[in-house]
Amino acid sequence: MSSDRRQRQKAEGRARREAERKAAARKELIRRIGVGLGLGLVVALILFGTGSLSRRDTTADLAAGYQAFLERPTACDAEAPPPLVPAQYTAPETQDLGENIATIKTSCGDLVIELDTGFPATANSFVFLARSGFYDGTVFHRIAPGFVIQGGDQEASGRGGPGYRIPDEFPDSSFRYGRGVVAMANAGTATTGSQFFIVIADDSRLGPQFNVVGKLIGGEDTLDRIAATPTGRQPNSVEESLPLESVYIESITFSS
Repeated sequence: MSSDRRQRQKAEGRARREAERKAAARKELIRRIGVGLGLGLVVALILFGTGSLSRRDTTADLAAGYQAFLERPTACDAEAPPPLVPAQYTAPETQDLGENIATIKTSCGDLVIELDTGFPATANSFVFLARSGFYDGTVFHRIAPGFVIQGGDQEASGRGGPGYRIPDEFPDSSFRYGRGVVAMANAGTATTGSQFFIVIADDSRLGPQFNVVGKLIGGEDTLDRIAATPTGRQPNSVEESLPLESVYIESITFSS
């Protein structure tokens, strides 16, 4: 067989696999909308149907980094949830923060967080994204032993966001990011988006440079199970924090 023919066959094979992947993603999106999976998706559909200016196109393909997690085994011997529905927004909608207890259902169990509404822009954005279903199906893309677990990125690359940024709401200099503190990740001032982390260590030595979401009040055993996920080295980094098994956020619900 000639080299040109082999190249054509390889190209045709790649094109066919890509078409099948896109068709599967479209089918899954339609299925999730059809059965109405959870309050977050229902809220998102209502906002879209009423012409909310905050929501943009959600038909983008799943990011390559996230696809890699889909190919890994699911942590804690759990079943993988349906893939996320890609979404971007121009700004968060104003939320009722009366229900300030967030229950994050993960592959390894529930994490229960009491939101700190003393950081209003942070709490509002977190609740908006959670109720809109943005976090459903995402993974913890960074598990740094003895430090933090980090998620909330639909790209699962550490670079993704919701399409907008929220103001810096840093705590005062005496604040301690101890075990169980939940805060928003950033890449510097004025870069806070959707990514959040939960501190594993009793003394993380982090400075007051991260918007505070709240504090873990339930699910210590779940946090430990997630922290025990086997890890490897992150791409282009010496940090051994790349999960080799996928820990998914299945849903986030709120109560008072």
